[in-house]
Amino acid sequence: MDTRERLITSTQELLWERGYVGTSPKAIQQRAGVGQGSMYHHFSGKSDLALAAIERCAEEIRSFAEQSLGGPGTAYERIETFLLQDRRVLQGCQLGRLTQDPEIVANPDLHRPVDQTFDWLRQRLAEVIVQGQAKGELDPSLDVKDLASAIAGIVQGGYVLAKAAGSDEPYFSAVRGMLAMLKTRSAQGGQP
Repeated sequence: MDTRERLITSTQELLWERGYVGTSPKAIQQRAGVGQGSMYHHFSGKSDLALAAIERCAEEIRSFAEQSLGGPGTAYERIETFLLQDRRVLQGCQLGRLTQDPEIVANPDLHRPVDQTFDWLRQRLAEVIVQGQAKGELDPSLDVKDLASAIAGIVQGGYVLAKAAGSDEPYFSAVRGMLAMLKTRSAQGGQP
């Protein structure tokens, strides 16, 4: 891994662990095993490096979600696979953590990839739901936008509940509840 990649990866990890305010240039340099000169050779400063790390994280999250949402199966099965994908539940979402970081929220450049990724996720879920409704797999009376937001909210809220409890069970409980509701409504409008 080259120096630039080590800097981005280290910043991703630190942002996830500590948030933007708690991630100092010195901590990034130590984690990456590089000197100050190397950091400033590749990036103009902490904000520039954080943006690269946030954008990388956003790409990884979209790719992770697309593995299941774009995979085989019915709409219900793809949503189920997405919700049950192997996750580090107790660590929470890398981008979700940044939504509460005041420095990220206040900086439009840093906040943009966070917001765009959550918008993309809701849109991608909506596409899967529409496909399921068109094939008779999902209840056509379900509001697509609301359901897509609820599914995304289950993931983010499940992370928070799990972290607060110190157990991944609240996450999986929320997921099971969403899937049970979706399956019940799917049975009314088609077979999942």
